[in-house]
Amino acid sequence: MGGIWWLILSAATAIPMIKLLPFFGINKYWAAACLIPLGTIALLWWMGLKLQELEKR
Repeated sequence: MGGIWWLILSAATAIPMIKLLPFFGINKYWAAACLIPLGTIALLWWMGLKLQELEKR
């Protein structure tokens, strides 16, 4: 039963990431990193770094 919740939460974070990552210049296939617990946090950090780069321009 716990595995089902993990899959649901992974899908709930991966689907928005697929749409957001290309905006930040990151390949959408990196959204697969949401399948591991720290992957989502790492992607959010990476997106934050890219946002800083975009603001400097």
